Amino acid sequence: MQTSLFEPKPEQNAFVQLPMQDANVRYFPNWLEQSKAHQYLNILSNTLRWRQDTIKLYGKEHFIPRLQAWYGDHDAFYKYSGLPLAPLEWTPALIELKQCCESIAGQRFNSVLANWYRDGRDSMGMHSDDEPELGQRPTIASVSLGAERQLIFKHKQTKQRVPVPLANGSLLIMSDQTQDYWQHGMNKTAKPIDARINLTFRRIQHENSTADQ
Repeated sequence: MQTSLFEPKPEQNAFVQLPMQDANVRYFPNWLEQSKAHQYLNILSNTLRWRQDTIKLYGKEHFIPRLQAWYGDHDAFYKYSGLPLAPLEWTPALIELKQCCESIAGQRFNSVLANWYRDGRDSMGMHSDDEPELGQRPTIASVSLGAERQLIFKHKQTKQRVPVPLANGSLLIMSDQTQDYWQHGMNKTAKPIDARINLTFRRIQHENSTADQ
């Protein structure tokens, strides 16, 4: 039997409630021990089926500035920015992390979007995770592995910006009305930086979907 790399400790459940109006965002800076987080980074970088997709913007095809992979239950199909994603079968490491996220978030997940930021040149534009497949006011658990990168939140109406440095082994949980009022994204960095993998666990709301993995 595979031994879990995740060994919960009291400090791993300590979180910071981010001071954001119209949102519920909890940040767990020490969710994984550093050594465990690096082990997961190594496992996922070598076992997931990474690809660089393209999306169409203003009529032109552009490479997404990062690698990504979509895993989940067999019917957890997802589409964002016109890009359809068919789920790959769960890996042991992803199932392990999914179950740990579920215990903290109080939400069953049936899919995960993995993003590999290879260096500081990789990024993610400002967006909200508000696709119809996610349902109303979704709960999303975001795990960060590897180099620390800054996630920027921006309120859609007030334009308030909240920067959050996402540390190696940290967990960020977005829930309630967060996606209704806020966008989030990750800029390129001016200085060289090591690789980072981010996992955002979600629940696709299809009639025949299950979240029983």
